[in-house]
Amino acid sequence: MLTVLPFYRTEQGAAYVGDSCELLAELPESSIDLVMTSPPFALRRQKTYGNVDETEYVAWLIPFAQGVHRVLKDTGSFVLDLGGAYRAGIPSRSLYNFRVLIALCDQVGFHLAEDFYWFNPAKLPSPIEWVNKKKIRAKDSVNTVWWFSKTAFPKADVRKVLSPYSDRMKKLLEAPDDFYQPNKRPSGHDISKGFATDNGGAIPSNLLSISNTDSNSFYLRMCKQFGLERHPARYPVDLPSFFIKMLTDTGDTVLDIFAGSNTTGLAAEKLNRQWLSFDSSLDYLQTSAFRFLDDQPMETVERTIMKLTTSHVNLKLPSIAKILPFHAPTQKNDDVNAQIGLCV
Repeated sequence: MLTVLPFYRTEQGAAYVGDSCELLAELPESSIDLVMTSPPFALRRQKTYGNVDETEYVAWLIPFAQGVHRVLKDTGSFVLDLGGAYRAGIPSRSLYNFRVLIALCDQVGFHLAEDFYWFNPAKLPSPIEWVNKKKIRAKDSVNTVWWFSKTAFPKADVRKVLSPYSDRMKKLLEAPDDFYQPNKRPSGHDISKGFATDNGGAIPSNLLSISNTDSNSFYLRMCKQFGLERHPARYPVDLPSFFIKMLTDTGDTVLDIFAGSNTTGLAAEKLNRQWLSFDSSLDYLQTSAFRFLDDQPMETVERTIMKLTTSHVNLKLPSIAKILPFHAPTQKNDDVNAQIGLCV
């Protein structure tokens, strides 16, 4: 296992400051159930969190992906969130995220289990030049989320992430004879009487509508209060929660190799999964501890943050409540079609 001490630890996991490739090399082969991460995007403008140019991006990411492939169990998954980008100076989209997809399958040996798309309705219009000023492009509100697997049959169960039924579907379940008769649809699906069974929800689609509206969380308030830099690219906790619930079981191990503010670790902790988080930035991991302290007295918060000043403190954080309300992503699919999938 890892030879270095963690930066901080909890009942379920630990965060490490260091180079993720080096830390991956120390993990045992076939020891991780899920790697869920969002690396620095290939943006034209340099960001404080260390993004690289799109022309170099695939070559930069490959060594990390190779390390992930080695440590994943045969039933494991690698979920990679990538934002879009434009080519320099022109309103033409970069293909870097699709080049990553092809390279990780062709060069590293991953399977593409499924392509997901995270739609953030709250995202501000961008890029300004083409959307706001010239008004020749729509705002970029969708990230590609590639679900890779080590084999063709990774562990997965969509019944753990069912979407709530719409009002229309609830009425159908209450009085199915008023809405349909068992028959074969033009699509070839045979709609039987079993279609009216309440399965607890509809199968989710691969378009996940999750607003990223965090503006006054405990994490942000504490960053401001202590004068510490917040991570500028944070995904909402419902995104990793969706994949952790669907692709792992209680007690499984989740890894984030670009942890940032450690949203993945928080989701794993509250869902009773073991977790590891790696990041090269001590500053970002220091503030990530706020995520585990929101039910603590201010004296405890201040004392904890003041201790997190060197890379291998091995500080044990207070226990947190293992209850994470899961908000199923808003789905754009047809409830009826999703119900069919549960009946066949």
